[in-house]
Amino acid sequence: MLELKRDKLGQFSSIESFRALVEGMSDALGEKATAVALTAAGRKHGQELAGKLGFKGTTQNLEDATKQIAEVLGEEGARLCIIDKITQEGDTVKVYTKETLCAIGGTDEEPPKCTFTLGLVWGVLTELLQQKIKGSQTQSVLRGDSYDLFEFITVE
Repeated sequence: MLELKRDKLGQFSSIESFRALVEGMSDALGEKATAVALTAAGRKHGQELAGKLGFKGTTQNLEDATKQIAEVLGEEGARLCIIDKITQEGDTVKVYTKETLCAIGGTDEEPPKCTFTLGLVWGVLTELLQQKIKGSQTQSVLRGDSYDLFEFITVE
């Protein structure tokens, strides 16, 4: 992959620019197509990140992996979100996130969905768990919840 280098601006951009990108895509493609595209982009990036973390093709302890994922995505890493914890109950994995990049903007009637962040976590977990999973956002801080909660279930 070609690595881009910005000597003065660095590798980060503003949340406002990201929101403008998402809103522009939504205007051009429609809300559903934009959600599909952003989720797919997040999953691809998450799978690449899992490879960099050494998760591909290996079994990892979920607690140890959570620390690595939280560090890479949090304030010392990509600043995409804060992951407080990841739990597994049977076939369900829950990821408790805050300050997600996606949860900015929108309206009271239609808060934004965390499509890119959900997709990224989905991609990482697919590689970590070595299973096919399906993900959804079940809680949102913009609706008064304590977390943007992502839930993943294994599928056959």
